[in-house]
Amino acid sequence: MHYFRENKKTIFLLVAPGFAFFLMAVLFPIGLSVYYALTDWSGIGGFNYIGFRNFQRVLQDRIFWHSLKNAATLALMTITIQHPIAFLFAVLIDRLGGKLEKVFKTIFFIPCVIPVMVTSKMWVNIYNSQYGLLNKVLELIGLGFLKQQWLGDPKIVLYSLVLIMMWQGFGWAVLIYYAGVKSLPEEVFEAAKIDGANRCQTLFRITIPLMQPVIAVNVIWAVISSLKQMETIYLTTNGGPGNASQFLANYLYIKAFDAYEFAYGNAISVFFVVVCLLTTVVLNRLLTRKEYY
Repeated sequence: MHYFRENKKTIFLLVAPGFAFFLMAVLFPIGLSVYYALTDWSGIGGFNYIGFRNFQRVLQDRIFWHSLKNAATLALMTITIQHPIAFLFAVLIDRLGGKLEKVFKTIFFIPCVIPVMVTSKMWVNIYNSQYGLLNKVLELIGLGFLKQQWLGDPKIVLYSLVLIMMWQGFGWAVLIYYAGVKSLPEEVFEAAKIDGANRCQTLFRITIPLMQPVIAVNVIWAVISSLKQMETIYLTTNGGPGNASQFLANYLYIKAFDAYEFAYGNAISVFFVVVCLLTTVVLNRLLTRKEYY
């Protein structure tokens, strides 16, 4: 082992394949995006160098900032609504034990294994204002006055989409929290039980503090996933009506491939990468502590 650490040639040979893959799969595409963002290329034919005009345009683009705001709304609602519920279910599933534990793990993870296209189309039908299940149920239970055009009203379309995406990702959140709960040392809980701690005290004074590293990972994952959301938006509203439900990834796709503004789409993607990196760094600083390692 000491030989491998001292031999620089061996270290280089071991690291080179991974670094080459990282260079070609990550750094090179980012560099190419920066290059194209400095041009006026439409995606077809020739192009001219225009400097930083596309980047200036992004900074003045209301839809870009609205898309970023929508992603922040999704992240906030995921962390404050989905995660507490997922955490609670993870604890309850752990306490069930036996066959019921396996059954509920499977049930909660089902939305994660169904293709996004299938679940998105299913929710489009549920939300349909004429024959959708949601409006039919509301009418059936005497709440017909609450019927809405769930994906057609700019005021509520974002929240309708947030519900879909939280439902789709609920199983992942439960699974991560469940794995964290399962890894907690049993002797700590046994000691708390001997000391007379009830379930509520055990949850808030032992389980949650010990789960802080897992919670941090799940929060970071939720925020980054919110920034990268595209498939569900594309398959349900495509950012509409207007751009009320627009998200960054979907917006840059529209600009690059639908509007034939390939260079501008690349400028958005560069900002997109920067936002994701900054968000990850900031959240890592805020949510991780040295004593957890």
